[in-house]
Amino acid sequence: MRLLRALAAAALAVLALTGCSTATAQRAVPPLPRTERDRNDLIDTAQQVLVDRCLARQGLTLPNASAPQDHSASAPQYRRLQGALFGRGHPELSVTLATGYTVTAHTDGCLAAAERDLYGDQRLWFRTRVVVNNLRAEAQQRMKRDPDYRAATARWTRCVTPAHEARPGRPDPAVSTRCAHESGLTRLRARLEPTLLARVRAERHGQLTTYRQLRTRALRRAADLYAERTVQVTLKKGSDPS
Repeated sequence: MRLLRALAAAALAVLALTGCSTATAQRAVPPLPRTERDRNDLIDTAQQVLVDRCLARQGLTLPNASAPQDHSASAPQYRRLQGALFGRGHPELSVTLATGYTVTAHTDGCLAAAERDLYGDQRLWFRTRVVVNNLRAEAQQRMKRDPDYRAATARWTRCVTPAHEARPGRPDPAVSTRCAHESGLTRLRARLEPTLLARVRAERHGQLTTYRQLRTRALRRAADLYAERTVQVTLKKGSDPS
């Protein structure tokens, strides 16, 4: 949430400088950002705006990220804010990944409401996002089952384990790196991971397509929100024609 707060502040600063002071300002949707980083920033900022609006309707605001927080001083208010933001009770959404981990989320709360506004279908976005964000982890899980990789891992374990002693929980980084090279683990990882990731991405082609479609929808909705706020800020600057 700190990132979203910072992005929202930056967006408002930009909006305050845009447009001409006129009561008949025209709404113009800006072109979508070209870089992935700028697209992420636009969606994050729009999500923050929607979250702030949702909280405001409940008489709540997010605390200033730079201010020290004392949750013990207002525990009921903090719990109310957390519930309003993330949802309450048992999570309604759940996805168990190929790696065995389960990810859950709520369908109530301001974050869920913001996702519904941006992506159109929060449940579909949640399932798709969780899977796509863990494709590399799924490829790494498959890599660990590869016989050659398991043999190299065993050689690495013997290498980092001192003679007549138990394997250290955290081997010395320099020793770990040296053993990774000597055992062939580094070479195998470099060869196997890209191949397995490409295979996983091919198998998840449908989910990747859905992910891109939902992201495009969110980008267009975020751009629309940006244009809407640009008009609002412009109008507040004065009603005299420029």
